[in-house]
Amino acid sequence: MNNVRELHTFRTARLVLRPFRLADAPEVQRLAGDPEVANATLLPHPYADGMAEAWIARQEVDFAAAHRFNFAIERADDGALLGSIGLEIAAAGNYAKLGYWIGRPHWGHQYATEAGRAVVAYGFGVLALERIWAPRFRWNRASGRVLEKLGFAHEGCRREYIAARERDEILELHGMLRWEWAARTELRKRESDLARAA
Repeated sequence: MNNVRELHTFRTARLVLRPFRLADAPEVQRLAGDPEVANATLLPHPYADGMAEAWIARQEVDFAAAHRFNFAIERADDGALLGSIGLEIAAAGNYAKLGYWIGRPHWGHQYATEAGRAVVAYGFGVLALERIWAPRFRWNRASGRVLEKLGFAHEGCRREYIAARERDEILELHGMLRWEWAARTELRKRESDLARAA
């Protein structure tokens, strides 16, 4: 993996992806504490006072250890915090797990897809990962649509007991290889060039 000296800030058409700040803690607690958000993720529930501050404080340590790269998803026009997206780097250092959540008031606007494109590009283009994968609960079809739009291939499923939720779940597993991302990126560029030339 490349030696990344700072956690970048990215701008997309509608979003800013940036490092978390302690000032984000109240909104992180409000959004992540929603039972429906927690149910679709492994976020703790209830999301008690102090958890957001502790989680944000760990980000710098995880980044320094090149273990996790988490970004706050912020709406560019008004600065609203929408959720989180990041990569958890495997010990081998050449692949990572993609994870994300969006606060319920912001569902349905394709923010996860837009943020996902930027973070996947960061993983392959900056961190030089060879593979990025993502799990989702089988019933979470919205997350499946996000991964499909990002170009992830469905790789299979596994049954797992989720201790944090005290229930059995079927996890659908999705993945992308660096060469697939590069080919997809080149195709999107050609299509964009053709559209501009038309």
